[in-house]
Amino acid sequence: MGNAEMSEFKSEPDYESVANSTEFQELLSKRRKFIFPLTIFFLLFYFSLPLLTSYTTILNAPAIGDISWAWIYGLAQFVMTWVLCSMYVKKSASFDHEAKQIISDQLEEGGRVE
Repeated sequence: MGNAEMSEFKSEPDYESVANSTEFQELLSKRRKFIFPLTIFFLLFYFSLPLLTSYTTILNAPAIGDISWAWIYGLAQFVMTWVLCSMYVKKSASFDHEAKQIISDQLEEGGRVE
């Protein structure tokens, strides 16, 4: 194969055209729609414990024997962290797969993504 024939096949994706493609922009939009609500929920849930324990007495009531609601809420934060982390890992794997698919589609089309 000559140089002219080799230049027809791209081995490196054109990342600027990938970033500007509608498929990639839709992927970014889906990712934002997933991450933003999760982040807001996490921050609200996380910062409400110190606020509730500092400025109210609502969590001081006993829940189970001598264990107060503050302890249960604190334990729930650990559970929430693991659950959100698991959700993010699974979802981010699908986002990564979609991004790889967009790049491979661009390479198959000879570097053009629309």
